[in-house]
Amino acid sequence: MLLPWLSSLLFGLAVFAVGWGMVASEGSWLDYLEQRWAAQLRMLRVPTLRLRIYLICWLGITAVVGALLWVGFGTPLFAVAAIGLLLCVPWLVIRNLAANRHAKIEDQLADAMVSLSSAIRAGLSLPQALDVLATQCPRPIREEFQQIHGEYQLGKTLDACLKEARDRLKSEHFALFAAAMEASRQSGGRLNEVVERIAISVRELHRLERKIVAETSQSRRSALYMSLAPAAILVMYWAFLDPGSVERLFLEPAGQLVLVAAVFLNIVAYLWAQRILDADL
Repeated sequence: MLLPWLSSLLFGLAVFAVGWGMVASEGSWLDYLEQRWAAQLRMLRVPTLRLRIYLICWLGITAVVGALLWVGFGTPLFAVAAIGLLLCVPWLVIRNLAANRHAKIEDQLADAMVSLSSAIRAGLSLPQALDVLATQCPRPIREEFQQIHGEYQLGKTLDACLKEARDRLKSEHFALFAAAMEASRQSGGRLNEVVERIAISVRELHRLERKIVAETSQSRRSALYMSLAPAAILVMYWAFLDPGSVERLFLEPAGQLVLVAAVFLNIVAYLWAQRILDADL
């Protein structure tokens, strides 16, 4: 009884050792993976100091799980599917969290511009107005203005702080906002009027985006329900109609192939539907 489990463990350790040797010899692919993850984690303001160690451990766990399912349970197709899920799901979760934070920043940017314009109109300097935004704006945009103001107080120039924030956020609206502030500081124009006009344009774009999202919300729910329908039908067949056939799907290689293909096509269809319904102005 212990032989399959021992062989699975040894196979997983062998795969992990091979992977570690590949990392030690040529780490270019791991560098690329680390850069992609680090960009998303920085958007979430998560420290990335030990990211490479976490990635190596995560790849090792994925190899062990795949080896256990392949050798220990004799289900190579489920092993491949599990490896694919373990490799893709964490990345998709982090990417969605970063995208949601980016969307919140975009929604809050117009109000922050109006607050900046009001502060400048009230007689405050630009650094003082940024301090107001760093204390009064809601999260998550408040964190970005806190970093800008904090770096400025530590001795960086305001242009450098704005450039780093623009590179970090990768937002067209914030890039326009930063460019307006830099141009106004250099030419001596009325910053409050320029920022207020930009805020009006950003609000109009957000209004159109929210309208598109509201009009496509029913289609998004339909895509989610359609992606969950096969699992519900499979459970109904197993519980009430034909449990023997459902069990053969999990026990026989042909059935496992059908299940893996169905799950893969279902995920692709859902992601494709979400991609089509994304608002892009």
